[in-house]
Amino acid sequence: MNIAHKNKTIATLLASLFGGFGIHRFYLYGMKDIGGLIHLLAAVISVLAIVFGGDRPVIFLAGTFVLSAIAGFIEALVIGLTPDDKWDALHNANSGKVSSSDWPLAILLVLTAGGGATAVIAAIARTFDLLFTGGAYG
Repeated sequence: MNIAHKNKTIATLLASLFGGFGIHRFYLYGMKDIGGLIHLLAAVISVLAIVFGGDRPVIFLAGTFVLSAIAGFIEALVIGLTPDDKWDALHNANSGKVSSSDWPLAILLVLTAGGGATAVIAAIARTFDLLFTGGAYG
């Protein structure tokens, strides 16, 4: 039986863009993956908190999703930096193909690191603004 080949660049892209929803986990492990379901649950909890949370700051109401998205950035970096031979041993043992990462993955990793760092810094800055100034700067 020939199993589908899991592309490392696609998995990294999914984790970078949709990591907060766990799409990359569903791509790699299927729809019954606990990690993917936890990411999805975090998004649902955040939406419910925003809908029913009143006038509280969104950064606090969406805290579970913010943490899930940051975890998605970290997972994207871990996936992208995994050596090809180890990747194939983990995800493509029976696919019959060999992974060969190229320059698009390197560019994606740089963009992911920049986007993730920006997201973390923005979340920290907004949280400190709300806690220490009552939201005076935004």
